[in-house]
Amino acid sequence: MNPAVVRTVFRTVAIAEAVSWALLLVAMFFKWVLDAEPLGLHEGGVPVAGPIHGGVFVLYVAMAVVSKVVFRWDLKTLVLALAASIPPFFTVWFETWADRTGLLQRAGATSAP
Repeated sequence: MNPAVVRTVFRTVAIAEAVSWALLLVAMFFKWVLDAEPLGLHEGGVPVAGPIHGGVFVLYVAMAVVSKVVFRWDLKTLVLALAASIPPFFTVWFETWADRTGLLQRAGATSAP
């Protein structure tokens, strides 16, 4: 697999996972706090936002496993990537940290100046 493509897809999915978390949290707020159905969305939009978040979550987990193989992460890094998928928005933190520490490039590779 092309490491540059895996890096781009992982970063994109990490951000999408955080955005889907935000959508789900807003939908749950409408459903449980405001007891509202904005734009006519049943149950505050949870039946729409929930599956979107679930799908992106599964994609993030898959990309974390692919990234472990491509970038030769150790088990600790993979567990941290997977744990980052649980609290809202931590996938963006992990992606930023992994990129800054060189974990999103193949071992021994150097970045372009």
